Amino acid sequence: MSRVQLRPDPTGHFGAYGGRFVPETLMAPLDELARAYDRFSRKRPFRNRLRALLSDYAGRPTPVYFAERLTEHLGGARIFLKREDLLHTGAHKLNNAIGQALLAQAMGKQRVIAETGAGQHGVASATAAALLGLECCIYMGKEDTVRQHLNVQRMKLLGAEVVAVETGSQTLKDAVNESLRDWVTNVRDTHYILGSVLGPDPYPRMVRDFHRVIGDEAKRQLKRAAKTPLPDIAIACVGGGSNAIGLFTAFLDDRKVRLIGVEAGGRGDGLGEHAARFSGGSLGVLHGTRTYILQDDDGQIASTHSVSAGLDYPAIGPEHALLRDEKRIEYVKATDAEAIAAFHMLAATEGILPALESSHALAHVSKIAPQLPRKHVILVNLSGRGDKDVESVLKWDQEHGDDSSGTGGGGAEPAAAAVAEHPAARKWRSRAPQSESSESSRDQPKTTKGAEA
Repeated sequence: MSRVQLRPDPTGHFGAYGGRFVPETLMAPLDELARAYDRFSRKRPFRNRLRALLSDYAGRPTPVYFAERLTEHLGGARIFLKREDLLHTGAHKLNNAIGQALLAQAMGKQRVIAETGAGQHGVASATAAALLGLECCIYMGKEDTVRQHLNVQRMKLLGAEVVAVETGSQTLKDAVNESLRDWVTNVRDTHYILGSVLGPDPYPRMVRDFHRVIGDEAKRQLKRAAKTPLPDIAIACVGGGSNAIGLFTAFLDDRKVRLIGVEAGGRGDGLGEHAARFSGGSLGVLHGTRTYILQDDDGQIASTHSVSAGLDYPAIGPEHALLRDEKRIEYVKATDAEAIAAFHMLAATEGILPALESSHALAHVSKIAPQLPRKHVILVNLSGRGDKDVESVLKWDQEHGDDSSGTGGGGAEPAAAAVAEHPAARKWRSRAPQSESSESSRDQPKTTKGAEA
């Protein structure tokens, strides 16, 4: 039996991590949800309906694409992209949103709620709700509604109510808090579509299962695209960890495949300067699960920073914590500067604007690919498209001039500088408009929190 089938244990724990650390008022709703998921996920009509919607509506399977010009630019290993950015709504989030919305419908719920940081999960949830005729309310930190204004409007156009949360830090963790309060109050007719492999059981395993289609597809597709049964390396960005676990699950039992998760290295190593939970985090409990958390010496949740709204979250999924302990997955980090440079690199070489979340994974690819032989295959989960991040990238370019390596902001690592020196990337930046989008960004927050990955 595979490790995936054995986890979590019956109490919802992944070793020392996970579980249900929630008020008594939430235990009954979680029991109901776990029973419903276990029952309906085994029923053929439910599975067939989900499979049909993912295929005919969402656009699965998404392709595995050989990034030939990127490979030539970096040299070394061949790079293949799992194109989740081509999924309807522009990111992997729809896999889970449709799955949970179908489950809510099967449970007789008429209303769904969701939290969102970068807005991709909110858009996906609003889309699934519109598709199935469910009432929808999205909670989003007020700071994030400013930064991701386009996604706010998309959610509203899809019929969702968007509530700007003004308590606390006005970011994702506060949006999760408000979502939980709503769920406790309205549990009779409401389902909470949590957006990552976080929270109390059954959410980490349920979200993982809805996303494992990513890796299952890629494993089959790579045989045709790369003429090899397995990649040498599979790599994905890690915020909460949904896109990464969706890719990695298919390869966990293939020990020859090296798995790498890339966290947000932000702008420095100090607490509050990054969102890399395995670089300064410690064991704690947040939003109902026990895992690694960025917190101060008093156990207070620390501020985090990333140029990517979807990676800027203080906790990581509990299964990731266990897999890190087991040394099955390596966790590294990429800085803001490296992610921005990788964004430009993919745009210039392949004509693809990646999400800034995915750009962190690409940044690490730029470090390791040149060191590997041509026969090696790197599979990257391109978890989302970068439309939502264009203003953030333009703002960065304006603040740092033509230096996407970020040398004016405390020093960037050599890999990022090398990527930034790609001539097409420099040309792209020199054409970037410096008009009203840059001016309006001055009033936008410099950081937002998110578990959108």
